Amino acid sequence: MIPDQWQKVKELLDAALKRSPDERRRFVGENYNGDEAVRREVESLLANAEDAAVFLEQPAVGEVAEAIVGKNEKLRVSQSLSHYKILKLLGEGGMGEVYLAEDNRLERFVALKILPSAFAQDAERMRRFVQEAKAVSALNHPNILTIYETGETDNTNYIASEYVEGETLSERLRGEPLNLKAALDVAAQIASALQAAHGAGIIHRDIKPDNVMIRPDGFVKLLDFGIAKLTENKSAPIDAEAATAVKAQTKTGMIIGTANYMSPEQARGKAVDARSDIFSFGLVLYEILAGKKAFAGENAMDVISSILHKEPVPLSQLMPDVPREIERIVNKALKKDCEERYQTAKDLLIDLKDARQELEFQNKLERSNSAPFREPAATPITDGTATDAAHTTSSAEYIVTEIKNHRLGFVILSVLLLAAIGFGYWFFSNRPADTKQTSNTKQIESIAVMPFVNQSGSADTEYLSDGMTETLISSLSQLSQLNVKSRSSVFRYKGSNTDARQIAKELNVQAVLNGRVVERGSELSLYVELVDVAADKVIWSQTYNRQMTNLVALQTEIARDVSGNLQTKLSGADGRKLAKNYTENAEAYQLYLKGRYHWNKHTLEDLQKGIEYYNQAIEIDSNYALAYFGLAASYGVLGNNYLPPREAFPKSKAYAAKALATDDTLSEAHTVMAAVNLFYDWDWAEAEKHLKRAQTLNPNDATVNDIYGAYWDAMGQPDKAVAESKRGVELDSLSLLMNTNLGIDFYYARQYDEAIAQLEKTVNLEPRYYNASLYLGQAYEQKKMYQKAIATFQKGMSQSERNPKLLASLGHAYALSGERDKAQKALDELREISKRQYVSPYLFAVVYAGLGDKDQTFAWLEKAFQDRSFFLIWLKVEPLFDPLRDDSRFQDLLRRIGL
Repeated sequence: MIPDQWQKVKELLDAALKRSPDERRRFVGENYNGDEAVRREVESLLANAEDAAVFLEQPAVGEVAEAIVGKNEKLRVSQSLSHYKILKLLGEGGMGEVYLAEDNRLERFVALKILPSAFAQDAERMRRFVQEAKAVSALNHPNILTIYETGETDNTNYIASEYVEGETLSERLRGEPLNLKAALDVAAQIASALQAAHGAGIIHRDIKPDNVMIRPDGFVKLLDFGIAKLTENKSAPIDAEAATAVKAQTKTGMIIGTANYMSPEQARGKAVDARSDIFSFGLVLYEILAGKKAFAGENAMDVISSILHKEPVPLSQLMPDVPREIERIVNKALKKDCEERYQTAKDLLIDLKDARQELEFQNKLERSNSAPFREPAATPITDGTATDAAHTTSSAEYIVTEIKNHRLGFVILSVLLLAAIGFGYWFFSNRPADTKQTSNTKQIESIAVMPFVNQSGSADTEYLSDGMTETLISSLSQLSQLNVKSRSSVFRYKGSNTDARQIAKELNVQAVLNGRVVERGSELSLYVELVDVAADKVIWSQTYNRQMTNLVALQTEIARDVSGNLQTKLSGADGRKLAKNYTENAEAYQLYLKGRYHWNKHTLEDLQKGIEYYNQAIEIDSNYALAYFGLAASYGVLGNNYLPPREAFPKSKAYAAKALATDDTLSEAHTVMAAVNLFYDWDWAEAEKHLKRAQTLNPNDATVNDIYGAYWDAMGQPDKAVAESKRGVELDSLSLLMNTNLGIDFYYARQYDEAIAQLEKTVNLEPRYYNASLYLGQAYEQKKMYQKAIATFQKGMSQSERNPKLLASLGHAYALSGERDKAQKALDELREISKRQYVSPYLFAVVYAGLGDKDQTFAWLEKAFQDRSFFLIWLKVEPLFDPLRDDSRFQDLLRRIGL
């Protein structure tokens, strides 16, 4: 229907509604001017006459919305609303207008949704407006739009949310069709958002492509919970009050939502629950894959009738190559009977991820089958039906086929089978008893040791459950044949209810080890279970009851037991690694665990507490190499963030040297020593020597790749740095540090698009990780995207804290964008911060460089040199200082640093 027809619908409907219900149909029949499409649309709307006007407010009838609601007075560009400055109108519809605005307090861009003044006078609509904000702000999920605040000023009600650049799924579908991998990725992200919303008792009730935003990096955001309703009883399977009609307020028997994406129960005006969202999701997934809607019609009533009484065209007819599992998932989501549908978004998400993983596996298999020296291709075997996939003959089948094609083949095959049976009998009769117990368990090559649960009833013993987990990860990581996920990867799941199967999928491991710790006085109980996720069974479980005085030996015992039940074959060297204890004193070990517990928090206060515990451990055992390493690592972090380098790094170096003097095979101590050589001594040769030694001792430690990447950047070889960081990401895929480092290496390599893509993914993984925001903003800046850089720095500070590094980069971006007064304010704020804590002179140089004040820039760089600021090691490759490279003072500084 074209816009002119919609205008006729609006005019005819308005006129009809002014008449009594008995007169309306006759009036339409006499005044539709021969346009049957207009007549049918008006009559279908009159069928729900009481709600017709509000129906047209919804996106289901696009162009009519504005006509029915009427032209509201728009906000002007540059107009202020509270502390927001209006920049431009982004869109409008029945539930209000959305503007791009600037938050003058936090200096960031926001999307500002304004409720029309006519709606504000309606108590029910106002309730729904506030409900939308409350519903979404209660959620904290990367695939759900973040709500910042709601407010009212000058009789105008608004919601401020994060501003997401990109295109809606509707817009994307109008362009190039998504390939299967991209479609499944989008679908999995939507399902993940629904899982979070449903878990919080929130039903969206308007899942459709218009409410799915896709950012340029492929990240998906689910928008507009405008007709969501909080379920009053989260334990009840159905929300008895939930409405389903296209009406702002909820009463049983009304239809709420968009016609093309309604569930059958929505369309009938019945009670809805989370399964209604799953049906709508199925319709969206169908459309993504097929390129057309599952149900269509000339008007909303036709569509609803199809949803209630018809089945969509099978996907396989529209997409002959669609995998059967994908079609099964779509069909199950689109069951008209909600009892036959997926019952939870979690189950749906698991199947989607399984299908996506299977697709990736098949793609890899196809690539490997096209490699040189592959087996001869086998003739596909089918049952004669067109829908059966081709059967690829395995290598075993190929050998048997060849034998059968020779004379005496049957005899030879029989002999081989008999020999195999005889060998099997001999093997099972003569194998050792312990092997018999695990004969059904294949060797497992990858494992995630999940954070042990503290069931002692006191937070004071959290250090013990965390510490035992970390120690076990460290011990098992020494085994060359076993891929053990790092602490940073597994601790992301601490406190979550994510099941083992999903964790294994996300971490790509075969097994998961769970544990529960109970400390009561001098006694310790530990229950552990090892789960083979693919087989969905517990391989092994054990309860250990020990005295705390036996804590050190217990760690070794657990590591050996886990390794044995994984069927890991230990060499003599591996066995010695597992048996190695750095102290025999249980009290010293506990103090070390307490120190490590605080060190992992990385705040100034916790680092200082950690140092206290490490020192206490050394007082008990003066040869405790791990405690010396803990001190070295603590002072290293202090030197990078909180203390003047000359105050912190010499201590870090001294303690690292003490650790190595006690145990030269401690890879962590070599890594810390390399960091001090690199960041403080500027002794490049010594740094590389210790990095090589650390990598030899523990090739699976991503921290070594972290420091090695920094080394190659300092040497002016960012390509080598990228390779190191990629290896680090492979080892620790969820590490914020490693993912950020890869983006930083791309930045130094001047590969800004790659840097932006990598760092945006990292920021989405954890918005509070300031370092990712820091370099993401700098990459935007190098592409002269100054406003985006400014917004990124501002958001980074609002998500974490007023970090001096972010503030300096913000000042630099302000200066380059022409806002020199704001750059000066950034300098003033840095000076204020420096009165409370150490601020590197290098950061002042960054702002002055943006302002183009070369004298001040070099003056502050000289102060940074006197401080031996670790920032200076990247001076050779830092793009921020490119305008200074021809200056003799810059060349002299590089020479004195040794670059």
